[in-house]
Amino acid sequence: MVGGSLAGLRAAEGLRREGFDGSIRIISAEPFLPFDRPPLSKQVLAGTWEPDQARLRGADELEAEWLLGARASSLDVATHAVTLDSGERVDGDAVVIATGATPRRLPPAVAPPHLTGVHVLRTMDDCRALAADLGGAPHVVVIGAGFIGSEVAATANGLGADVTVVEALPVPLERALGPEMGPLFARLHTDNGVRVQLGVAVAGLEGGDDGRVARVRLADGSAVDADVVVVGIGVAPETNWLDDSGLTIADGVVCDSRCRAAPGVVAAGDAARWYHEGLGTEIRVEHWTNAAEQGQAAAMTLIHGDAAPAYAPVPYFWSDQHGTKIQMVGHNRPGDAVAVVEGSVDEGRFVAAYSRDGRLTAALLWNRPARIPHWNALLAAGSPFPVPEPVG
Repeated sequence: MVGGSLAGLRAAEGLRREGFDGSIRIISAEPFLPFDRPPLSKQVLAGTWEPDQARLRGADELEAEWLLGARASSLDVATHAVTLDSGERVDGDAVVIATGATPRRLPPAVAPPHLTGVHVLRTMDDCRALAADLGGAPHVVVIGAGFIGSEVAATANGLGADVTVVEALPVPLERALGPEMGPLFARLHTDNGVRVQLGVAVAGLEGGDDGRVARVRLADGSAVDADVVVVGIGVAPETNWLDDSGLTIADGVVCDSRCRAAPGVVAAGDAARWYHEGLGTEIRVEHWTNAAEQGQAAAMTLIHGDAAPAYAPVPYFWSDQHGTKIQMVGHNRPGDAVAVVEGSVDEGRFVAAYSRDGRLTAALLWNRPARIPHWNALLAAGSPFPVPEPVG
């Protein structure tokens, strides 16, 4: 296993569950056993959970050797040997690639590397450093109104910080949710006291005499005071170590419908781009549920080969912001039609359905968690849209 977070852990558990009794070695760049990432932007950052409460269950009991603090530098696809940065060679009969993703950062010309108080959020160490800086209700600027940035903004706001979200696009989350639903996220922030500036890029971060960030200069010439800056502009799959492997890399490790990248090599989680038979296209999904389920699917492929089922789930993700539960099932694309089909946007409880060519493609649920099984079942069945009324 190259990658010791959720996807790698679930793959290892899946191998044991399917009866594999050989050795498992898990290479993890992080120096401790895996933890759950969603609480890092919420409960752990807010201080309502201790870090140990975010540990993933099962890692301690797993019959495997953990190589903690070890980073893979190359893969020999023919022999399945992984070379570490230390020069050590780790041999195996098969390889699971589960290296996840790395936060994108602002270029040095925009964010001088010497400035302190500038954060990304991916690891437990990132979370601890950011939490320490949030003490004292500082001015916080979050760059990027995606899900991580929005969750951090909501948590910091709840801690009493003065928060501004800066988003280069005119509509937050437009690529993920479309122009109709994206504006609701800006409204959710502003209704809870967070300032949102849309359609303006960041020109540069400026520091004070102490070397700490002091303001964010915007492309329109304005500036926002900042004691803390959080950069949430997305992630990139962690695949640089595979550049000379011969695997096909295209925004992730390209796999077939059973997560195979090459004979004896499978991939899972944020680093994997696989062919989804139900959607008829390759996709890469960066959410928790996919990492857990795809890790298990990759293990099934290693054990059963072509007899393993194709991995074709209904994608699912959730986000908690300002006390609002936001969930999405399915896979919408730009240009899909969207309509509110249950509840009311004004009341803050609704379901918005996405469709294309007379077929349901996705559903966004806003404070309607009990309706997830219903909409998941419709999507799994390839329901037409409008959705037929139930009979009887």
